[in-house]
Amino acid sequence: MGDVGPCELVDGRIIPLSPIGGEHGTIEANIAYLLNSHIRPRSLGWVLTGEVGIYTRHDPDWVRAADVAFISKKQIDTIPSGFLDTPPELVVEIVSQSDRWQDLRDKIDEYFLIGVQALWIVEPKTRSIMVYSSPTTATKYDKTEIVAASETLTGLEISVAEIFRDVTTKDLTP
Repeated sequence: MGDVGPCELVDGRIIPLSPIGGEHGTIEANIAYLLNSHIRPRSLGWVLTGEVGIYTRHDPDWVRAADVAFISKKQIDTIPSGFLDTPPELVVEIVSQSDRWQDLRDKIDEYFLIGVQALWIVEPKTRSIMVYSSPTTATKYDKTEIVAASETLTGLEISVAEIFRDVTTKDLTP
């Protein structure tokens, strides 16, 4: 089909993705930086960003695009040049204005079905994070709290305020 641009493949349909804005990009960069600050010195694995393609089904193929993902060296030896066929341990989705809650619910279910251990839903409007440990179990963290990561990332603690550092859009409440 050639280059169709950023998209997801869901049930045989190509779902185009809108380019991200500055707020979204800043949050994504902050999360990647904070995760890498813990992961790289310990050689635990890789932090991937920028709509990382992850297979969630085969025959027919479904490919979801994660904002940020962490996959450990326990899962894979090297990063593939194509989409991830091995589930990352952590997936981070940053809510965009165009996201619908039902679509996010579908992604949550799909990620856990393939073996993702933790999923963060980052809400820029409320400056909060929902940390899912299963499709039905989540803990909400606000801007005054610290998120402690899963077993794979033992010792990782990230301040929610740091995730939203330098995000100064007018529609966010400080």
